[in-house]
Amino acid sequence: MQKLNKKLYQLPNVELLAKQVVEGTLVGLHKSPFHGYSAEFLEHKIYVPGESTKFVDWKLFGKTDKLYTKKFEDETNLRAHFILDNSSSMHYPEVKSFDLNALNKIQFSVLAIAGLMEILKKQRDALGLSIYSDTYEFYAKEKNNPKHHRLLLHQLEGVLNEKTPQKTTETYKYLHEIAKNMHRRSLIVLFTDMWEARHQKEALFEALRHLKYNKHQVLLFHVFDSATEYRFDFKNTATQFVDVENGSKLNIYPEQVKQEYQKAVAAYFAKIKETCYRYKIDYIPSDVQLGFKPILVPFLLRK
Repeated sequence: MQKLNKKLYQLPNVELLAKQVVEGTLVGLHKSPFHGYSAEFLEHKIYVPGESTKFVDWKLFGKTDKLYTKKFEDETNLRAHFILDNSSSMHYPEVKSFDLNALNKIQFSVLAIAGLMEILKKQRDALGLSIYSDTYEFYAKEKNNPKHHRLLLHQLEGVLNEKTPQKTTETYKYLHEIAKNMHRRSLIVLFTDMWEARHQKEALFEALRHLKYNKHQVLLFHVFDSATEYRFDFKNTATQFVDVENGSKLNIYPEQVKQEYQKAVAAYFAKIKETCYRYKIDYIPSDVQLGFKPILVPFLLRK
């Protein structure tokens, strides 16, 4: 992970931290995911002889034997809506103090969102934000003025400064709600660890599909801690594991379950990736152990 100056940020300030992340790793890499389109299709109109044939809908002509052109609505800026999972599992691993070189999942997600917002702000793009846990905690639709940007940063900073909560969530429920609110084509960016109850996993995948319904581009940042959540690297001593969302406890020796755990988690991660591929959702595995650069830079380069 890139070493950052911790002395300046003993108390988290999201705006300053976001600028440091951007200046250190992301400057100059942003391009619109819509490949330069500056207009959005609005409706058809009858072709008038003498007009350019550039926007004639030839497929429609083949079906109707009549000439129609596509009418577009001017749209010079991207709309991006960020979605943050603020359930208890996102506050893992538990940290006693803020350290940019040892972030937990919620800290990583907040700073990654703020960093991307900083880039998009420079492009004069419209930004929106949703935060959910056991409730829909915050919603702001897409705007591109400085006051609105400060409001979003203030909400993210509140999440950073929040004590570890005990909140469950049903991600699929809020994704469906957000999808219903998104009426115009947008870039939807979701940060979540994808930890759902077993009986809710298919509902979660269906909710991801719903986000694609209106031709949105959807990016899933799958946030996890590889050391413990993927590899299950714990000392082989009698250990009590506590479910951070419901408080249930389990006393085991980690080596007794490590092999089966790794197999199950690898299969689940593969299922997430395969589902995203099928629904044409950009899947970005986001290991907090690796920091921002190896996660965000390759993504922005390929966009």
